[in-house]
Amino acid sequence: MKLGKLCDNAGLACEGDCDANVTGFAIDNRKVAPGTVFGAFQGSVVNGEDYIPAAIDAGAIAVVARPEAVVEGAVHIAAANPRRAFAQLAAQFFTPVPEHIVAVTGTNGKTSTAEMTRQIWRMAGERAASIGTLGVTTPDESVSTGLTTPDIVTFLSNMSGLAREGVTHVAYEASSHGLSQSRNEGVPVEAAAFTNFSRDHLDYHKDMEDYFAAKMRLFDEVVSDGATAVIWLDGSDWNARVVEHARKRGLKVMTVGETGEDICLVKREPTQLGQSLTVRHGDTERTINLPLIGAYQVSNALTAAGLALATGTDAGLVWDAVARLQPVRGRLERAVIAPSGAPVYIDYAHTPDALEAAIAALRPHVGGKLITVFGAGGDRDHGKRAPMGEAAAKASDVVIVTDDNPRGEDPADIRRAVLEGAPQAREIGGRRDAICAAIAEAGRDDIVLVAGKGHEQGQIIGSGENMKVLPFDDVEVARECAAQIARGNA
Repeated sequence: MKLGKLCDNAGLACEGDCDANVTGFAIDNRKVAPGTVFGAFQGSVVNGEDYIPAAIDAGAIAVVARPEAVVEGAVHIAAANPRRAFAQLAAQFFTPVPEHIVAVTGTNGKTSTAEMTRQIWRMAGERAASIGTLGVTTPDESVSTGLTTPDIVTFLSNMSGLAREGVTHVAYEASSHGLSQSRNEGVPVEAAAFTNFSRDHLDYHKDMEDYFAAKMRLFDEVVSDGATAVIWLDGSDWNARVVEHARKRGLKVMTVGETGEDICLVKREPTQLGQSLTVRHGDTERTINLPLIGAYQVSNALTAAGLALATGTDAGLVWDAVARLQPVRGRLERAVIAPSGAPVYIDYAHTPDALEAAIAALRPHVGGKLITVFGAGGDRDHGKRAPMGEAAAKASDVVIVTDDNPRGEDPADIRRAVLEGAPQAREIGGRRDAICAAIAEAGRDDIVLVAGKGHEQGQIIGSGENMKVLPFDDVEVARECAAQIARGNA
């Protein structure tokens, strides 16, 4: 496609060789080939403008950058917000895209809500996919791993590739990083969901207001005009503010929850294998047996139902599918039954609120002790470590503080910070040792929760050139520990 045509479609000015043929897009100069449009952005560590000459030498025909950037030998597409301009331009190149696209933001629950939305669509007969922390999950259930929000070129390429494979429905996670960096722009977003909001990523955002503002870009700027905002109402002032943003933009508002006007959770009762829900949608009240445990799983499932309804899926099919939802990888996933009979659950909870929610989800099912194993990540928000310890200590009977992904920090320093919030907790640095100790201690009526890493397949040690990712899967390690204990008891 001609550069000038792409610019016209994106509403951007093209000055220079606008008849040049565009062959691709890149934000890494090492991926530039002849005919590429290069995005040069200023980052917190690297300035992409420094690589403009190398990109042009490699064949870039145009560079999207700030007006003051120096671009010689290629068309300079100048924009005050080059990230967004690049996304809008690239979106004209990566076509077609699926007909129905929805996004999910919030602090916790994005992965589960996006994946549950995919499951509902699939059970309703649609060819559906999800994009997020788990990677790209396709209609045949295959998964390719990636970041919560991949870079804009990968994101748009994935969208176009899915459409060419016949996928008509896609749900994606919109993280605060991705939203602030315009890494998921350009596609028509028919509906967007907001799950909840609590402290996280304050190593990146300057404060909670800045963090919230990044989330609100989804509703203020990214979604299509006239889109539907599906908002879980949990009594939080933050969630009420999301409603205000959506209404100010002129979006359709669908509220969900115990005080939800569109999908109202009338009653919830834990059962042996899940929970019984009484839900009112429109004029109809129905009882649904959700095969998942925990209050937050209810909020994820009902928010996902809202997204499916907002995209036109038949209500009867939606509620039938909710009753058949499957657990999401690493989200209160039962990994193994210990030799004693105690179930061992793995969860991705890595914020104080998420840890508290995971513990609360398991508490009604505990006859004896709830044993919680967790740590905190290195080179991330230091301020949430002690509150995580407090959250675990408040509701667990036994707490074991261990290593998560220490990255470039001393693991002992991280554990020490967590223990400030849980001074009575036991400290076992090696994560495998900690998991094995918890399973060995668990009795028949106990439950073990291993939190923090969920679906992750590795443990990150070191940073920069010294970074190593050691193979580590909490689910597999829990199973290996249980087998080892069983052999020892034989």
